[in-house]
Amino acid sequence: MDIEELQTFLAIADTGGVSPAARRLGVSKSIVSRRLLRLETELGVQLLTRTNRGAALTEAGVTFRDCAAKACAEIDLAKETILPKGELRGRLRIAAPLSFGPTHLAPLLAEMALKHPLLDIHTSYSDRVVDLIAEGYDCAIRLGYLPDSNQHAIQVGPVYGTVVASPDYIKTHGAPETPEELLTHEALMQGLESWQFLDGNKIITVRPHGRFKADNGTALVAAAVAGLGIAMVPDGLIHEYLATGALVPVMTRYPVRPGGAYVIHPPSSQPARKIRLLTELLIEHFNNAPHFAKATYAKFQKAE
Repeated sequence: MDIEELQTFLAIADTGGVSPAARRLGVSKSIVSRRLLRLETELGVQLLTRTNRGAALTEAGVTFRDCAAKACAEIDLAKETILPKGELRGRLRIAAPLSFGPTHLAPLLAEMALKHPLLDIHTSYSDRVVDLIAEGYDCAIRLGYLPDSNQHAIQVGPVYGTVVASPDYIKTHGAPETPEELLTHEALMQGLESWQFLDGNKIITVRPHGRFKADNGTALVAAAVAGLGIAMVPDGLIHEYLATGALVPVMTRYPVRPGGAYVIHPPSSQPARKIRLLTELLIEHFNNAPHFAKATYAKFQKAE
């Protein structure tokens, strides 16, 4: 029984079909089909059955999947154990946010690639929340507030945000002083999200309204600079605009509830060493990154 056959079976089971499994593994569909056929022939049972939507596990496939996953995990751990200390190899596929990824995270990933020349790093930058298992990612880097999930999340640092508007917008419409006053202003948003603020130890939640929406933080910053409305955005996206005066903090008596930066990976007893090292690198970065520091947050606290 070949380890590649087990990995291919798991990829089909997790992604729900031969085509997505081939994309996940980076091989052709014919190779995926041949590996599955060899495995089923050796076992003497059918593990997957074709459906209109792809492939579904048979009863035998459901039973075998857990065993195959444990076997692959043990083999991966064994490979890591015999590698020279600190050396990484294989592939690390990462989903990263588009708003911060190219500017804040890409240099770190490049540094990781330089340190580990046998490691292939494939990163996809998007602000949408990807399905790690179905889309074949080893891990994701996410910012903000995490919803409940069966994925494992490790916080690597804090993310602080600020409510901002352009001087022209404030001149025309005024500036809100309380969370409730936000409801009378034009909000720049990603969707229908709520905004959360701190009043001492109390969390205040409001659901603002606005006609301009974008699924990317950088686009919301551009709209705020243009004077379209008020935006709540991470400090790492606006420090230059605050320095030049193109954007002005508003409602500073009520600081934005801090969020976090997280490394997310599928459930497992022990994440791969490449994910652990990436996590350590990110923790070091966020501890030292001036744009994610508490300076703005602390200043707002003193303003109360």
